[in-house]
Amino acid sequence: MWVPFAVIAAVIFVPIMYVILTYNTLVALRNHIRDAWGNIDTELKRRYDLIPNLVATVKGYAAHEKQIFERVTQLRTQCMASEGAVNKQADESQLVDALQKMLAVVENYPQLKSDRNFLKLQQELVNTEDRIQAARRFYNGNVRDYRNKCQMFPSSIIAGTFGFQHQDYFNVHPSIREVPDADFG
Repeated sequence: MWVPFAVIAAVIFVPIMYVILTYNTLVALRNHIRDAWGNIDTELKRRYDLIPNLVATVKGYAAHEKQIFERVTQLRTQCMASEGAVNKQADESQLVDALQKMLAVVENYPQLKSDRNFLKLQQELVNTEDRIQAARRFYNGNVRDYRNKCQMFPSSIIAGTFGFQHQDYFNVHPSIREVPDADFG
């Protein structure tokens, strides 16, 4: 008499526990993604804070390069206002391209290349780019784990049932895979 009751209890209890554990795992993964996005956002804000100082320093030496400075400033504002990985990704690609063009202008100004303030800002930008890349890798790793859990059977059934949404990777445009040039020579 106890054996059938134990079998019936196990047949009911095990699937319920699986659903609960899978649901909790999906919630934890989703929260890891949100946390990782917060890390990216923090590093991007750090970059945004550096840009006005960098622009002002370069502008002092290369005043006739006004179009580049305006474009960097415009893109910085646009990036600060954009929301979500897909929009942020597109805006960030444009901003980093513009920053690279601005830093390329520096090659024409030997005095600027040796300016202590500029060198410090350039090094901070390079460090920030490294931190953004690390945060991006962490974010994308969490998205990968979440997507795997949402797409693999049988957890995909639970993800679909409870409405776990698709998450996008934060990819880098091929032209900005390199950190901005930090030639101190």
